Amino acid sequence: MNQESKLSFRNTGRIAGLLYLVVVITGIFSLGYVPSKLIVWSDAAVTFTNIANSEFLFRLGIVSGLICYTFFLFLPLVLYKLLKPVHKTYAMYMVVLAIVSVPISFINMQNKFAVLSIINSGGEEKDLVMFYLNQYDYGNLIVQVFWGLWLFPLGYLIFKSAIIPKFLGILLMLGCVSYLINFFGNALFSNYSELGISSFVRLPATLGEIGTCLWFLIMGAKNNVISAD
Repeated sequence: MNQESKLSFRNTGRIAGLLYLVVVITGIFSLGYVPSKLIVWSDAAVTFTNIANSEFLFRLGIVSGLICYTFFLFLPLVLYKLLKPVHKTYAMYMVVLAIVSVPISFINMQNKFAVLSIINSGGEEKDLVMFYLNQYDYGNLIVQVFWGLWLFPLGYLIFKSAIIPKFLGILLMLGCVSYLINFFGNALFSNYSELGISSFVRLPATLGEIGTCLWFLIMGAKNNVISAD
């Protein structure tokens, strides 16, 4: 690999890091910050009032989420370019598992637009608002299966390639298990969210994804790709 190719490979890694950073920031804002400020799952009246009084923040959450899903459409394609030499089949699995979540996420966002329609209609259907918010939450629960599954081939390819530190690959593979544990926990047990363990279970995924994002963005990708074929 000549010097120009090495530089291109490293810069491709930085592009992946930039895309990942946008996904992480917009994801935290739309999935974490906005709901924490507006939604009280046990109180429909308070939630209705919060959204009605902070409609712009609610709309920002929608836009942020759509930006997140759009960038998440391109992220695995850039990662595929980096990781295809390691194992083309696993790289394809990574792309498919990531991209399949995008249309589900976009369709699921209609539930939030339904909430806006109710509030802007001047109605007081607080229970209906909570119904659509719950539907959105269940939609996110489903899509988390794919948010987890794509991390396993990604982590495996990173571990085998050593284009960034191997421990990040291990964290990503564990992150796949984390997402699946939380999915099955929420799907099987109605009080799972009340146990307060989901954020701890998801810790490997959080550390792995943020660490991978920052390493790619700051350091780029090493060019010593090792094929696992």
